[in-house]
Amino acid sequence: MPHDTPSQAGAPAPAQTSGAATTTLAPAAAAPSHAKPRSHAKGRGRARAKNTAAAGAKQRDAFFDNAKYLAIVLVAMGHSWEPLRDGSRTAAALYITVYAFHMPAFIIISGYFSRSFDMRKDRLQRLITGVAVPYILFEVAYTLFKRWADDDPHYPISLTDPWYLTWFLAALFIWRLTTPLWKIVRWPVPLALAIAVLASVSPDIGDDLDLQRTLQFLPFFVIGLALRPEHFKLVRRKKARIAAVPVFAGALVFAYWAAPRMNAAWFYHRDAAQELAAPWWSGAVMTLAMFGCSLVLVACFFAWVPGRTMWCTALGAGTLYGYLLHGFLAKGSRFWNWYDNPWVHTPWGAVLLTLIAGTVVTVLCTPPVQRIFRFAMEPKMTWAFKKDPVGVARGRN
Repeated sequence: MPHDTPSQAGAPAPAQTSGAATTTLAPAAAAPSHAKPRSHAKGRGRARAKNTAAAGAKQRDAFFDNAKYLAIVLVAMGHSWEPLRDGSRTAAALYITVYAFHMPAFIIISGYFSRSFDMRKDRLQRLITGVAVPYILFEVAYTLFKRWADDDPHYPISLTDPWYLTWFLAALFIWRLTTPLWKIVRWPVPLALAIAVLASVSPDIGDDLDLQRTLQFLPFFVIGLALRPEHFKLVRRKKARIAAVPVFAGALVFAYWAAPRMNAAWFYHRDAAQELAAPWWSGAVMTLAMFGCSLVLVACFFAWVPGRTMWCTALGAGTLYGYLLHGFLAKGSRFWNWYDNPWVHTPWGAVLLTLIAGTVVTVLCTPPVQRIFRFAMEPKMTWAFKKDPVGVARGRN
């Protein structure tokens, strides 16, 4: 969900255009110094500048923005269904199905756009301002909100124990810092999957930084690092879109059968098997089985995501805003007992609640909301970092 890395990598890299132009102009630079070649070189220089500007002005890939927007809508809808599961098997089935793929889809996209991450100064700064700072601010804000809304004035502020939605930011910070490691190992995905399996049978890991989730969701981030544009093209073909229909239908039928028989906490990936009152070996089995199921459903989801620019495409740039801000309403609905109203538990009430959740999170992704909360989500914080001496020298020249 965070938009920082996708926004950078989603747009075409103008450096490629610039590099090509430089190669083309190299012979002209060695030509004899007389008027005509200089004039020709100026024309080509202007063309190069125009091409570079045009490349920089190209739009982001609409597919990824559409995917992020649709995924955040499913996140909000899933949260609205959570209190309905006990009284509605249909709501429970929908909840299980969505939870099987919506966060893996987000994490795969985050990994895909983290491929270029290294320890370069500007990227580390962006990691701090776009991930670490929002984590700290919203961890504090969520805690204060709980103290007030849940009448729990002594609930502690803890930056090492993410509350509710902030776990994703803590995990993303760790995943992205380890990106250089995953780029040099020979078999990154099997290694990440092995780590996830070991985490699922290790109850002593504890709750610090929600490390269980970080490790159990890790394979999806590493898969994102390994993906290339052609892989997304494979699942966006017409055959894939058609095949996704029976697959999703089968998933819903299975979820309807499994809803009263399965502990939905498996889909949160926040506990070891022993903490779910299951035998230790079931952690390995469930991790591998759910990993495969999630990948299939993510592929089906991507197959249905439109690749063209739509009315909602621009909202994909604001998914971090929608993700973090809707958490106040999602938790507030529980604190203030909104689900005690009988109409909410009727079929029409559930449908209306689903539409409300989708509408609210859509509004929270809009540019006006982004402008209001940019100070917390994307602070520049130039005052906090040393100036790059190379950049200062270039500015003087």
